[in-house]
Amino acid sequence: QVQLVESGGGSVQAGGSLRLSCASSGSTPSNVCMGWFRQAAGKEREGVAFRLYDGTMAYADSVKGRFTISKDNAKNTLYLQMNSLKPEDTATYYCAVRIRCVKIWFFLSRGSDYPYWGQGTQVTVSS
Repeated sequence: QVQLVESGGGSVQAGGSLRLSCASSGSTPSNVCMGWFRQAAGKEREGVAFRLYDGTMAYADSVKGRFTISKDNAKNTLYLQMNSLKPEDTATYYCAVRIRCVKIWFFLSRGSDYPYWGQGTQVTVSS
């Protein structure tokens, strides 16, 4: 069982930065993929950024060049550095973990394939 706890959300003005953290605990196999999803009010959940078991990273087109996903293995913590934030980035952000992921965006970003989720952290970007 894997437990995930997000932190680092908040309110920021457009152009600002935030860093989200996702601390994991419990039994985590080595061949996992970890990622960040977000869901804005009235919209569907979408994949934002993913880090595969081999270190490969993948990003949604809407955040490429602005967001960076990273992982501190010693701390079992996944991060999402968000720079140049825009009002459209406003959402609840969730981290999630799955086993044996596929290096294809369609499958990486399919939330239903992730059995482990954090509780979410709110990010609000004002214009």
